[in-house]
Amino acid sequence: MKTRLHRPYERKGHNSFGDFVCLKCRNFVSAEALFSGVHHRNHCPYCLSSRHLDLFEAGDRLSACKAVMQPVALTIKRTNKKYCGANRGEIMLVHQCDECGKISINRIAADDSTEMLWTVFEASFNLETIENPLTTQTGITLLAADDRRQLHDQLFGRL
Repeated sequence: MKTRLHRPYERKGHNSFGDFVCLKCRNFVSAEALFSGVHHRNHCPYCLSSRHLDLFEAGDRLSACKAVMQPVALTIKRTNKKYCGANRGEIMLVHQCDECGKISINRIAADDSTEMLWTVFEASFNLETIENPLTTQTGITLLAADDRRQLHDQLFGRL
C-alpha cells in the first residue's frame, strides 16, 4: 500500500508557501515576507487585484465565490501611535468582488506598485459601483482628492 505524503494546502495556482499566479494579470506572485514586507500576501503587487477567498473574517478562506476582487479605492487605517504625524495612518486597498460585490480592505505591501496605487486612487474619484450605501455599511472612508498630498508623501516621500 502506498502512503501519500501530507502536503499543506496545494491547488492549481497556489503552492504550500502561499505563492500564487494572479487571476487577472497572470503574473507569478511570491508570498515571501522578505519581498512584500507582509506575512499574509493577499493581492498581486503588479495589478493589485485579489481573489475573494474570505467569508466572515480575514484568513478564514470560507468564501465559495473565488472571483477576482478589483482594487477600487484607497483608505487610511487611522492609528493612535505616539510618533505618527497628524492624520497619518496605514494605507489600505479597498477591493470589490467582480461577482458578488463584497467589499474588503487589505493592507498594502512594500513591493506593491506605487504607480498602480496612485492610479487606483485617481480612478476612485469616478466610482459609481462603490457608492455611499456600501461604504456606509462597511464603515470605510475612501481617500478623496483632499488627501492627495498626504498619500503622495506616504507613497513617494515628501517633496
